Amino acid sequence: MNIQRPFFCFNPKSYFYGEKLLKLAQKADELAKKMPHLSILMTAPYADLSTIATHTKQLIVTAQHMDGIQPGRGMGAVLPESLYYAGARAVFLNHAEHPLTLSELVQAMRRSKELGIQTIVCADSLEEARSIALLKPNVLLCEPTALIGTGQTSEDTYIQKTNEAIKKIDPEILVLQAAGVSSAKDVYRILQLGADGTGCTSGITEADDPEKTLEQMVHAVNQVYQEKLEVKK
Repeated sequence: MNIQRPFFCFNPKSYFYGEKLLKLAQKADELAKKMPHLSILMTAPYADLSTIATHTKQLIVTAQHMDGIQPGRGMGAVLPESLYYAGARAVFLNHAEHPLTLSELVQAMRRSKELGIQTIVCADSLEEARSIALLKPNVLLCEPTALIGTGQTSEDTYIQKTNEAIKKIDPEILVLQAAGVSSAKDVYRILQLGADGTGCTSGITEADDPEKTLEQMVHAVNQVYQEKLEVKK
């Protein structure tokens, strides 16, 4: 499944795993089935990818990192083929918590394209976003590192400038804006400002009811989609 706009990505990092994570994945999959015009992505620790892929159908199962290696030597590295075999069809690269050198990023992107794994590449500034856009990722995540997990979203001007800069270089790249997202209201605002997608970590993992919060955020994505359809009529 290709990532299509608008989309939502739940990135639980290592907060959730096992049964708790699977339950949320199945909830996300249920929402994706009800709203097939949206793409819903969910990352998972490597050991949980296969289980989630086996128990979902519409969800785009996403790895949190990948190394640009070939089968063979690479003790402790993350082999692209193993991720694909486990069911991952997208991967995050260059996240602030797992940054890559330029050569590492280029090699990982090359391997992902060989296997048909969609790339979500992270940038923490306008300048870095422009540079990464030249590498043609499927999705470019514009997320200032200082805002991650703070509950403080990017300013309107930053969102608009990065959206415009990336689309000017390559209009086919999907732009993900997700820094500090903690509510459905944040989701709605970011998409209204022109992002193709958004996502969340702590706003869901630390919620009293993670499933309900996930559902509210996905419905906010759908609300923007429906409103834009009405405008086109």
